[in-house]
Amino acid sequence: QVQLVESGGGLVQAGDSLRLSCAASGRTFSNYAMAWFRQAPGKEREFVAAITRGGTRTYYADPVKGRFTISRDNAKNTVYLQMNSLKPEDTAVYYCAAGLAAGRQAADFGSWGQGTQVTVSS
Repeated sequence: QVQLVESGGGLVQAGDSLRLSCAASGRTFSNYAMAWFRQAPGKEREFVAAITRGGTRTYYADPVKGRFTISRDNAKNTVYLQMNSLKPEDTAVYYCAAGLAAGRQAADFGSWGQGTQVTVSS
């Protein structure tokens, strides 16, 4: 499995931006599709965005479409999530995940990071 470490979370105000990073190690990064999921208190983990191995295709959940952008740098073994126009409802722990295909289900991904907290105040 690939090891994943997220960073970049924090406390921001509504309307602000944050960029999350996820550094991968252990296996060939470019062999994996990558995704971001999030989990708010008392809620199930939900899909946020995914990107294919080569970065040519991206997929987004409706609540973040137009505000979040997923990207990857295979030379740096890193995937990013640029989050703009943040809302209080974006508050959650954000998880990076790696899998063989860019699906929308948590079961599509076999490797997970430890998560990074994003808190958006109103």
